[in-house]
Amino acid sequence: MKKPHLKIAVIGGGSSYTPELIEGFIKRYEELPVKDLYLVDIEAGREKLEIVGNLAKRMLEKANVPINLHLTFDRREAIRDADFVTTQMRVGLLEARGRDERIPLKYNCIGQETTGAGGFAKGLRTIPVILDICKDMEELAPNAFLVNFTNPAGMVTEAVLKYSNVRTVGLCNLPIETKMQIASLMDVDVSKIDIEMVGINHLNWTTKIFVDGEDRTDDILFKASGESKFTMQNIPGFSWDQEFIQSLGALPCGYHRYFYMKEKMLKKQLEEVATKGTRAEIVKKVETELFELYKDPELAVKPKQLEQRGGAYYSEAALNLISSMYNNKKDVQIVNVRNNGTIPSLPDDASIEVNCVISSDGPKPVQITTPMNPKIRGLLQIVKAYEELAVEAAVKGDYNAALQALTIHPLVGSVDIAKPLLDEILAENKAFLPQFNQA
Repeated sequence: MKKPHLKIAVIGGGSSYTPELIEGFIKRYEELPVKDLYLVDIEAGREKLEIVGNLAKRMLEKANVPINLHLTFDRREAIRDADFVTTQMRVGLLEARGRDERIPLKYNCIGQETTGAGGFAKGLRTIPVILDICKDMEELAPNAFLVNFTNPAGMVTEAVLKYSNVRTVGLCNLPIETKMQIASLMDVDVSKIDIEMVGINHLNWTTKIFVDGEDRTDDILFKASGESKFTMQNIPGFSWDQEFIQSLGALPCGYHRYFYMKEKMLKKQLEEVATKGTRAEIVKKVETELFELYKDPELAVKPKQLEQRGGAYYSEAALNLISSMYNNKKDVQIVNVRNNGTIPSLPDDASIEVNCVISSDGPKPVQITTPMNPKIRGLLQIVKAYEELAVEAAVKGDYNAALQALTIHPLVGSVDIAKPLLDEILAENKAFLPQFNQA
């Protein structure tokens, strides 16, 4: 039986993204009757939580939406009897992200916050914290869903699936942004676009594209080959080679550029770090400006400048998912779930990102219609093997698993690089990696 009122806890409530989430709750209040919304953060984030929280209160008051907003540093209080727990954390804050981006560059490797050595470091810091949250959920809200937006989302989701009993869904804004980009390319409303996406988080291929029910995959692949728009805000939009796209037979996501254009992307990153600084440093400046805006007592809406932060359509993706589960809509969305044979070439307990039917029981993968050919399967299996090893390393503090994970990752690919790189990552993140300190 559907509950008349909901309690939702947002872990990482002091995030600059939170006003977008609040806007989403306001717009969907009639279909998603949230009674109590808890914004949770750690003591180090007190100032940001208070600034964001006050803006959120003004937004709710202006919209005349009767949601009780709670700001707290007591995570257990927020989780107790919650219906949904969302996570949008950055363990180590932007300072850690800066290290994730700079350290790999010293070894002539791409430094990126969700893939390669940078994503690996972030996963080591993040997964133990997420699993600690899951322990609280198992005790205090055993029926709740964990909606994870924290990167690296695929690895985090896999860790929760393997090492907890919490019902979880991994969420990313990339699939919904891909649909928006295709709609823009074809000059139609996004409601006319349906896609089949296959892969894992930040390594997924759009294998089928329908426009108003008609299969237009080949047309769109041809159009997309000369376009730079198929990327994310934080990823350089180098155009895809037409022959390459045609031979692939699928639309790669923005993150594929790190794999398919490795040398060009590394060169671009080295140039940008030398002239503009890391993406973390750029984001820090944007966030500083945003929080100054948030302080304005006259501001009672999400400021337009938030779009510069990245994470487009985050609120839409998150609220679509939560509303569909609450209302048992049984619509199709692309999320991170347990494989269970959906992609036969991957382990059953792997986290994958595919089309799913969303109901009150959670997401259920839809059968994939496109055969998993070697052009996709080869890279997918290698990166998934890396993720499996990285999750094991993060949970157990296993140095050997960590070394093997980095060595096989296509953006590292050599033990002569992986070993000193790993040692520096562990040393620079020592304060956040007690699992390795005890090993």
